Amino acid sequence: MTKPEQPASTGSGPLFERRYYIDIDQPALSAQQLMEAIQCNVAHYSPDLLAQFEKVKGQEQRLRQGDEFSIKILGPWNGSVRVTEVTEDCFEFVTLEDHPEAGRIRFSVGPAGRRHDTLRFEIHSWARSRDGLVAFTYDTLGMGKKVQQQTWELFCQKVAQASGGHAHGPVQVETIEHDKDSEQAHAHA
Repeated sequence: MTKPEQPASTGSGPLFERRYYIDIDQPALSAQQLMEAIQCNVAHYSPDLLAQFEKVKGQEQRLRQGDEFSIKILGPWNGSVRVTEVTEDCFEFVTLEDHPEAGRIRFSVGPAGRRHDTLRFEIHSWARSRDGLVAFTYDTLGMGKKVQQQTWELFCQKVAQASGGHAHGPVQVETIEHDKDSEQAHAHA
């Protein structure tokens, strides 16, 4: 049975927008080649000790809209996601019912500013906790937040390694907590 999507509007607590990105100098792969490599094997880029991705719907070595992954996350945070978009430079997941977060996350590769020989790989999420208990343990106590940040930082580092180039610096992390007014505008984006 297919689980229903769990968009941010169904969650609890504040809406967090998070960006994790790394700039890659002199990559051997183009943005499209790098994105294709990631799409063909998402599980390879996720650190197994923190988050194991297992494709449960869809063909191996491909990523298509409608594919689904089960994710075993360190601690009591297991969940599932569905692919909602796939292009040559990005893909996006939406969380499914019972995932600890309610929202979506986008993975993209493109030019890094004005530098023609530098790519930026970015993971950009918009999510809130599934419910009050998750919000308390995840955000207030910080238990899930640390695991999530480590997972996406390591994911970014593995992408940089796979590119054949070298990281311009450490993974950058930005978090924006949206208030109710900005949430309404963002919900329609």
